[in-house]
Amino acid sequence: MLVVIDVGNTNITLGVYDQDELIANFRLTTKLQRTSDEFGITLFSFFQTKNIDPKGVEDVLISSVVPKIMHSLTNAIRKYFNIEPIIVGPGIKTGISVKTENPREVGADRIVDIAAAYHIYGGPALVIDFGTATTYDYVNENGEFEFGVTSPGIEISAQALWTQAAKLPEIEIKKPATIMCRNTITSMQGGLVYGYIGQTEYIIKKVKEAVGKDIKVVATGGLGRIIYNETDMIDIYDPDLAFKGMKVIYHKTKG
Repeated sequence: MLVVIDVGNTNITLGVYDQDELIANFRLTTKLQRTSDEFGITLFSFFQTKNIDPKGVEDVLISSVVPKIMHSLTNAIRKYFNIEPIIVGPGIKTGISVKTENPREVGADRIVDIAAAYHIYGGPALVIDFGTATTYDYVNENGEFEFGVTSPGIEISAQALWTQAAKLPEIEIKKPATIMCRNTITSMQGGLVYGYIGQTEYIIKKVKEAVGKDIKVVATGGLGRIIYNETDMIDIYDPDLAFKGMKVIYHKTKG
């Protein structure tokens, strides 16, 4: 079995592959400080809930944008699984050529998503990840990551409303029944969701104008389904894109 771990700014998601089948996935918060033992025990308890034998794990691959937890997490893998984890980073084979001005600045999460979209769905493609930040990354037909756009994520935008405005409450992020919002909560929901739909469609439009060709638009990320369901400008919504990208990278690394 292969375990893939995607460490994001908000959540850590973990997937377990048995050959080509994703047999389990788990999620825990990133923001809690954990020791290597706490990570190890948590991972083992996850496995137990799905009746997965940890002894069957052959390799672990980690994609992370949070350096401060990596010491504890990698030590947990070594201690509890007796495996040296593979880390997505400079020098690892991804099948993607980064053509931005500073390739080393590109986060592992973006490379993983791009690798999955290109190798599974083909290029040229625009890969949108609705995460803590929302990223729009363009990969051409040759597997070259040419440019990207970064904006505040939906949840960050929502938090800015209720933390920076004294009288605005914390709300659920969902689309209201109508744009004609008649109370504070639905007016906030309308601004967030309709506004984000507009942002998404406008950026897709401008990217298509810039590259001058038809492209496939692939979206992922926890809140991405809300936007995908409200626009016809996103072709594919794949919630497991990061897991699939790590699996692609693993096979390329192993040859």
